[in-house]
Amino acid sequence: MDRVYLQNTEPIDFDFYQNEKDFIVDEIPLDTFKGKGNFLVLHVKKVELTTWDMIAIFSEFLKIPAQKIGYAGLKDKHATTSQYLSVELKYEHELKKFRHPQISILSTTKHTQSIQMGDLRANRFSINLYNIDDIKAGRIEKLAKKGQIHGLPNYFGYQRFGRDDDSINQAKELIAGELHITDTKLKKFLISVYQSVLFNQWLKERVELSGTLEKFLLLEGDVYLTADAKLVTPAQIVQKDFEAKKVVPTGLLCGRGVFRARDKAREIEKKYDDEFLVEKGLRRQALVYPEDIVCKYNKGFGLLNISFTLQKGSYATVFLESIANKNFTAKDVKKG
Repeated sequence: MDRVYLQNTEPIDFDFYQNEKDFIVDEIPLDTFKGKGNFLVLHVKKVELTTWDMIAIFSEFLKIPAQKIGYAGLKDKHATTSQYLSVELKYEHELKKFRHPQISILSTTKHTQSIQMGDLRANRFSINLYNIDDIKAGRIEKLAKKGQIHGLPNYFGYQRFGRDDDSINQAKELIAGELHITDTKLKKFLISVYQSVLFNQWLKERVELSGTLEKFLLLEGDVYLTADAKLVTPAQIVQKDFEAKKVVPTGLLCGRGVFRARDKAREIEKKYDDEFLVEKGLRRQALVYPEDIVCKYNKGFGLLNISFTLQKGSYATVFLESIANKNFTAKDVKKG
């Protein structure tokens, strides 16, 4: 499933690898922790583990159900990542004995409530790019800064769909009634994959419609997300508000109870809508704006480190694809 990008430039050939040395992710929490309360927040660093793996390790160590451990989001396995977990305060003393070769507790603080899924503002990435020369380094920095100004298509990355898109095939079989699944979590995941596939297909058409503008083309009837997280459908195109980043156009994650686009925007959206899907629908930002981009070029090693911040739910690999102007797969970035 191809992803196309707004910056229609010659592809840039570089390599990056998802491993503990070259792919680093740090979670940025939504709010400041109170420093008091009945919960203990752990700032943890993990290496080559999924978030689920890490939670299972803490669950076994504390002899508590995994559901008792709060977390804000899932982090990559093939990386060094830091994130926040929460447990009841009564486990504070026991956690001082915790030791694991792939997990470090960086710090702890008290808080008034457990961390819930989604309780993060953004993620900070630091990624090494290889096979870089002077010209590539200059082009990468220029294109990265353009993405910061104009935004980049907020596709779901290849990680969403499994190796060889196996999750997509299962999701299609499930929706068609050809696959029966009793595991509630797996079923929910596959439905979300189905929604994500349709969103990516819609976004690809909208990017192609934008042509050579290098900016996302707005249509009459688009649904926008405001700075205070409200969905609005203005009667006219809000180009000035869009360029000032006061509003962001959104795309449909089809399902029940979701606000749908109108007019010209709906004509395209309808092609990627399943109105019979009983799962709850949502709207997802069509664009995301990378922040605080820093590029450090090491000429001697042909290496460029790029660090940047992306809001939650967005993919660092999509940002790199937009710069390279080509698609990556899990096979391309396997552990180097």
